Amino acid sequence: MPKMKTKSGAKKRFRVTSSGKVKVKSAKMRHMQMNKPKSMKRKAGQKLLCDADERKVLRNYLPYKRKKKNTTPKAEKGDK
Repeated sequence: MPKMKTKSGAKKRFRVTSSGKVKVKSAKMRHMQMNKPKSMKRKAGQKLLCDADERKVLRNYLPYKRKKKNTTPKAEKGDK
């Protein structure tokens, strides 16, 4: 079976955090900053996608950035 391809547009728009969440940059922050109020610029930082959109992005556009689900519980240090 051939390798799956990562969408090049998604590589530029999304970042995946270490916990597996997807970060996206807000719109309207590329240019003409002097015409926008400070509050708008302050609120328009990096945002996390909701779970449904995150699932779509990771499944369809960034297949190799998905985290593996840990199904086995970790053993306690005192258990032997």
